[in-house]
Amino acid sequence: MPSVVKINALTVPDEQREVLEKRFASRAGAVESSDGFEWFELLRPVEGTDQYLVYTRWRDEASFQAWMEGPMKAAHQQGAGSAEGGGRPAPAASGSTVWSFEVVQQAAPKTA
Repeated sequence: MPSVVKINALTVPDEQREVLEKRFASRAGAVESSDGFEWFELLRPVEGTDQYLVYTRWRDEASFQAWMEGPMKAAHQQGAGSAEGGGRPAPAASGSTVWSFEVVQQAAPKTA
């Protein structure tokens, strides 16, 4: 069965970029021990877009769904409260779209 890739395209205003990156850094390690997890990357836009891409690769769809319903949900419910009254902080992204793919071909660098 091929791996599945999930790419979350996050629309992030310039003034929220640092906030988004700090939030991801504070949750480092939250996904790495999840069953079926294979890879993670947070991609910062360089030019032409305001969308960050969150790339994750999973053994299968079931592994991704288990993470979404467990550790991911818990990680997003935690965190320091906002300055106005201790609730959850406001989202750093103004929009989010998840793209799903199956890996059908891949290559790695040749070793000497």
